[in-house]
Amino acid sequence: MIYKCMKSAYELAMSRLEKGSPSRPLTEEQKKALAEIDSEQDARIAERRIFLEGEIAKAAGDEHTIESLRRQLAAEVAAIEEKREEKKEKVRQGTV
Repeated sequence: MIYKCMKSAYELAMSRLEKGSPSRPLTEEQKKALAEIDSEQDARIAERRIFLEGEIAKAAGDEHTIESLRRQLAAEVAAIEEKREEKKEKVRQGTV
């Protein structure tokens, strides 16, 4: 019997992606910079969570304020994550 090996959809997508923009190995300096960015941004997120969750606790019973603070927290975390990815992409591209 003849068996054919088939690539999974993931493998096909990865090979197409590699053809479009070949990956470059990261230097040790880039790896350290990426880790530092993650550490800094994780700390910023933790700081905002602690502060806003404290404010949420203070607003117990005021559903409008609680919901507003939760939306604020989600927006701030999303902004920090976006900034993290921008910084990391600059490191990966070597533009920092």
